[in-house]
Amino acid sequence: MEIERINENTVKFYISYGDIEERGFDREEIWYNRERSEELFWEMMDEVHDEEEFAVEGPLWIQVQALDKGLEVLVTKAQLSKDGQKFELPIPNDKIKDLAVDDNIEDLLDQHFNPNLADEDDILLEEETLEFLLAFKDFEDVISLSHRPGLDDLVTMLYHLDGKYYLYTEFPEELFEEEEIDDILSILLEYGHETQLTIHRIQEYGKEIIPENVFSVLRKHFN
Repeated sequence: MEIERINENTVKFYISYGDIEERGFDREEIWYNRERSEELFWEMMDEVHDEEEFAVEGPLWIQVQALDKGLEVLVTKAQLSKDGQKFELPIPNDKIKDLAVDDNIEDLLDQHFNPNLADEDDILLEEETLEFLLAFKDFEDVISLSHRPGLDDLVTMLYHLDGKYYLYTEFPEELFEEEEIDDILSILLEYGHETQLTIHRIQEYGKEIIPENVFSVLRKHFN
């Protein structure tokens, strides 16, 4: 996959159909299967994050152009306007008009990822969840994380896929208050980054390393 950083808020990348198939996706299903197209998109965004440190924060504006041999994708982070009332695109309107868009695949991604930027009253509110999946480049980062206090009450599982380690974490509602969850998440994100890959994909294609109590197991083996 070829990645080009346009500016602080925009990145463009190209992926060939051959590369798509090597990742385990059928060329046709990414057009007509929303779930699979979303999985592919977030897998690509993980790679973009690793190479360009392009963190996904808030709503995204996505442009997809279907080429003869692959897809060209432009992703821009929408920002709140100065009055804090609406999301704006940090790129000039004339640049937007120059971009060719393939409506079919954009429709597959649009509903799930994009706010309705044409309507000033509509702001995308992200759903709160008590389940998180984090990616780590280095196993040493997971070991270091395991020695931080206050994490053993989490439900945890560890997987390996395509050279990365994935930590699934779940916060039992009866044990954690919202403020505690925020504090723990800040600790987790010091060592890894949140990925939008689904736990189902990780379980299907990845290798299970530790099925439960990841942190206590790691501490037993790595003092």
